[in-house]
Amino acid sequence: MNKIKYLYLLAAVTAIAAPVTPALAQAFPGKSIRWILPYPPGGGSDTIARPFARKLSENIGQQVVIDNRGGAGGNIGMEAAARAAPDGYTVVMGLTAQLAVNPALFTKIPYDPIRDFEPIMLLANGGYLLVAHPSLPAKTVTDLIAIARKRPGELLYASSGNGSGGHLASELFNVMAGVRITHVPYKGGGQAMVDTVAGQTQLLFTPPISSAGHVESGRLRAIAISTTKRLSSMPKLPTIAESGVPGYDSGVWYAMLAPRGTPQNIIARLHEEFRKVLGDSAIRGFLTKSGVEPDGGTPDELSKYMRSELAKWAKVIKAANITVD
Repeated sequence: MNKIKYLYLLAAVTAIAAPVTPALAQAFPGKSIRWILPYPPGGGSDTIARPFARKLSENIGQQVVIDNRGGAGGNIGMEAAARAAPDGYTVVMGLTAQLAVNPALFTKIPYDPIRDFEPIMLLANGGYLLVAHPSLPAKTVTDLIAIARKRPGELLYASSGNGSGGHLASELFNVMAGVRITHVPYKGGGQAMVDTVAGQTQLLFTPPISSAGHVESGRLRAIAISTTKRLSSMPKLPTIAESGVPGYDSGVWYAMLAPRGTPQNIIARLHEEFRKVLGDSAIRGFLTKSGVEPDGGTPDELSKYMRSELAKWAKVIKAANITVD
């Protein structure tokens, strides 16, 4: 083939191929998406993820499969997500524990929340309910502090595992309230809830979504909310800060990420699809009723927020001398 014919052929191939890349981008997603959740089924994060995933499946016409990977404070699930192919077909919902607490809490973790992931969106944020088994005669934070000081180390609080948000909220309460309530870690929020309802443990910091039914039925008593603002769904429930522990503030936030290297056009598409779901009135109502405030910021805003939260919790963990290794 002479040079002129070769150049004509190259130009023709280029002209044909030029529109392919945008077409491929528009074709995403072309198969099911795996949504890794670093907790077992049954906890608050699982309860939030599933209706969100169902709505996302409806919108994109592809199945979104929840892959529960609990254990080690969420580190197992986050490692699985970090090692997944960066093609947009694996996303992970990380919470405060995995994205802001674990790096300071553990001597070593198998992922870096900044280096190993592409931020997509901060879905929502909220507080924890401090709930008690009815056998504990504490109706207020002041009551609880008085009982705990009389019985140091005797009261038990459950959590979804070492390094979880509930664990940190409880330890922060111990430090700021000047009490000693003993930690009983579980492998997930579901079992922690079961044993607290059964009275095996007396206290639990838990997302409102996973405990509201038990509070309404009387199986658990809500004492306070962990954030500085009261819940719109439970306006009569006081905050811990206004109930005897000034300055107390501990919350949970839910963020969507993809493995580092996922193309930015795919990140933009995922962000847009998550934004559409978050804009659905039924989903927003479900979140608000569950004590979680929808967010929906940009990937860049999530990146900045994660960095600020990493710095905040590193200081708290150092000051409280909290370790799990």
